[in-house]
Amino acid sequence: MKQFLIVAAASLALAGAALAEGMTHKVAIHVDENDPAVMNMALNNVQNVVAYYKGKGDTVQVEVVTYGPGLTMLVADKSPVADRIAAMSLENETLTFAACGNTLNAMKKKAGGDVPLLSEAKIVPSGVVRLIELQEDGYAYVRP
Repeated sequence: MKQFLIVAAASLALAGAALAEGMTHKVAIHVDENDPAVMNMALNNVQNVVAYYKGKGDTVQVEVVTYGPGLTMLVADKSPVADRIAAMSLENETLTFAACGNTLNAMKKKAGGDVPLLSEAKIVPSGVVRLIELQEDGYAYVRP
């Protein structure tokens, strides 16, 4: 019985320490439209989620996943939100941007050459598959 009480007390202490440190939340935000209003709404969602959880003492990992026409959000010379992405990435190290490799390859083929992305973009093989992986990893899914 004494061992049980010691283990229970240790478990409660660890749980209390975890709560004191705050929780970590995970959010995947999906952008598949070449519409500046949708892109800005997605970035507004990021800012609002981060501010909300920061106010509670929690952290949040956010990944914005782009594919199809939404990949324009991350194309260096075409993104209408490039400045916001740069500023937000500097302010929040847990914010990442995923660019669909399938879409990028199709854009390169159509352009007949390279399609440079913003430095904040990381290429994933498939945007849809990335969203599936994130959800399987416990990410909440948001589509603005």
